[in-house]
Amino acid sequence: MSKNNGLAVLQALDSAKTQWYHITAIIIAGMGFFTDAYDLFCISTVSKLLGRLYYYNPHTGKPGKLPHKVNNFVVGVALFGTLSGRLVFGWLGDKLGRKKVYGMTLILMATCAICSGLSFGSTSKAVIVTLCFFRFWLGFGIGGDYPLSATIMSEYASRTTRGAFIAAVFAMQGVGIILQWLVSMILSKLFLLKYETVAFQYNHILSTQPEADYLWRIVLMLGALPAILTFYWRMKMPETGRYTALIEGNAKQAAADMTRVLEIEIQAEADKVAEFKASNEYSLWSREFFSRHGRHLIGTMSTWFLLDIAFYSQNLTQKDIYPAMNLVHKDVEISALREVFETSRAMFVVALLGTFPGYWFTVFFIERLGRFLIQLVGFLMMSIFMLIIGIKYDYLKDHNKWLFAVLYGLTFFFANFGPNSTTFVLPAELFPTRVRSTCHAMSAAAGKAGAMVGTFVLATYTLDGDAKKIRTAMIIMACTNMLGFFCTFLVPETKGRSLEEISGEDGGINNETEMASRQS
Repeated sequence: MSKNNGLAVLQALDSAKTQWYHITAIIIAGMGFFTDAYDLFCISTVSKLLGRLYYYNPHTGKPGKLPHKVNNFVVGVALFGTLSGRLVFGWLGDKLGRKKVYGMTLILMATCAICSGLSFGSTSKAVIVTLCFFRFWLGFGIGGDYPLSATIMSEYASRTTRGAFIAAVFAMQGVGIILQWLVSMILSKLFLLKYETVAFQYNHILSTQPEADYLWRIVLMLGALPAILTFYWRMKMPETGRYTALIEGNAKQAAADMTRVLEIEIQAEADKVAEFKASNEYSLWSREFFSRHGRHLIGTMSTWFLLDIAFYSQNLTQKDIYPAMNLVHKDVEISALREVFETSRAMFVVALLGTFPGYWFTVFFIERLGRFLIQLVGFLMMSIFMLIIGIKYDYLKDHNKWLFAVLYGLTFFFANFGPNSTTFVLPAELFPTRVRSTCHAMSAAAGKAGAMVGTFVLATYTLDGDAKKIRTAMIIMACTNMLGFFCTFLVPETKGRSLEEISGEDGGINNETEMASRQS
């Protein structure tokens, strides 16, 4: 009998039926991801408005547009913060406990979302610098939410529902993406009803309504609302039973907390917990960790890195691709507020029909199909659709824009019913309790490094709407997804197994042969 079978608190967690507390935990953790997605991606439409408002040059004969370097910095500075926040809060989650630092991320997100909307200055440079400062720290808070939410949900869930519950938390990102486009669309429409004006081609000055300066600020500041509403409930959550028992060694507290949460009586078993804790003392940088988990860490980091090159490039460059494929009017044909409305509407439709369903397909099928297969097929299908778009770009753009939209939407669908969800789930399951949050943070940070490559390199290919450059970007993304397909073979299947069995903490041998047999 393994040690895991001898620990009542772990056995109770692994065999627990779904209860109301599990649902509330999904909502509480998921609202953080809702906020994350809203705050990260709303900058896409905001950046076009910033260009019109602060960077208009009458000598160009075109609407104002953020210079490439400024655009990359405005869009990408939050990614730097996110990368840093993931590493810092992931490490703190292992050192201090998941709960102790969980509320800090929400405070940071709410404060900086509000401050982002209050970015004032006497010059355009002052406004942009202030905005970037607060978006860096906004990203820092967002980054911390990833490893903490994933780890908390994985340590609360049973072995048969763990993947679906973690995926459900992550699926709230899809809700955030949809809502931020919806908010931008509704607010811009309301502004248009009051401040409609002529298109840029008829009057360069009047086409950019001064009231648009309020719109982007309101959109950014509304991102604080879900974080504020969730804070109290996060503070009410107890520390996870696994951390309390296996890391703090407090068997009595772990049993008491989980008895209250699961509404069943659990024995403390202090002696067994002490024995379990003593046998799993190796550190992240030890030879033992790398012999057991080094390949898995390389797998989770590489797949997340490669995915986010394409995923963030897609999300942040939609605003440039849609005009190029004639789904929205050219910038000279509309006013500033109408450009926000049309771009948000197009993004909302694609997100609703492509992005959003993919997240929930993962939730419903991850315990049936497994993480490995979903990730493998997702990478493959993304590669195929992006390659088709890249090769046939001119034909699709000029002669079949709706097929273009369908293919583009399918890349989002298979990203989310695929590696965008599974790269979040797997690092929360593969590693020991002592370093689980840190390893998830390292994997997520690698993903954010990929997002930076997408934002600062690939995204520049789409800024001018040049067909040849957009085609090149699509083909490059297809290739990175194919690399992700092959790197997926570095990670094992985790479906239906306890966290301690997967990580080897239960005293079993965590060898590749045993894990490979589970993939089928």
